[in-house]
Amino acid sequence: MRTAEVKRKTNETDVFVKLDLDGVGASKINTGSGFFDHMLTLFSKHSGIDLEVSCKGDVEVDYHHSVEDVGIALGKAFSDALSAEDAMKGIRRYGNMLLPMDEALVLSALDISGRAHLEYSARIPSLKVGDFDTELCEEFWRAFVREARITLHIKQLAGTNSHHVIEGMFKSVARSLLEALSVDERFKGTIPSTKGVL
Repeated sequence: MRTAEVKRKTNETDVFVKLDLDGVGASKINTGSGFFDHMLTLFSKHSGIDLEVSCKGDVEVDYHHSVEDVGIALGKAFSDALSAEDAMKGIRRYGNMLLPMDEALVLSALDISGRAHLEYSARIPSLKVGDFDTELCEEFWRAFVREARITLHIKQLAGTNSHHVIEGMFKSVARSLLEALSVDERFKGTIPSTKGVL
């Protein structure tokens, strides 16, 4: 079972994440930010990852600590779920998606490599979507990648609507994960690396 639970409590946030990488995209999300909840809900739906996230944070300051700490906890849960014996045997390891969201077009590509690296190239038109600071997107992905220990490239190719651009990112990465986490029956039982480990 590729499942995990993570609790992370600091002076700024209290975060709980539970996930099942082999789910059906069911979710229960409450981070204190309606827009961020929306992004995590569609991330769950399009990746097929069952996801439960709750966060009580210092949102009277802003959403920075909440978004970053959810990224940390989600990445840790992802890594933990893949640390179980045989969890990575037969996975495709790589995934990519060129995703259109109306006028926005976002490319993502990833490698479940054990090496944390993020390349992020986006020109989100506005500073905010509602009360959500759009610069927090990069903070979220950086935190997630660091703890998940994956290589992730996100590149915005088009887009003038900030909501569409960010939604395109979350959906694109979700679809890339859906591909990378799936098992190739031809190689079931083997690790997808000449090293024998990931």
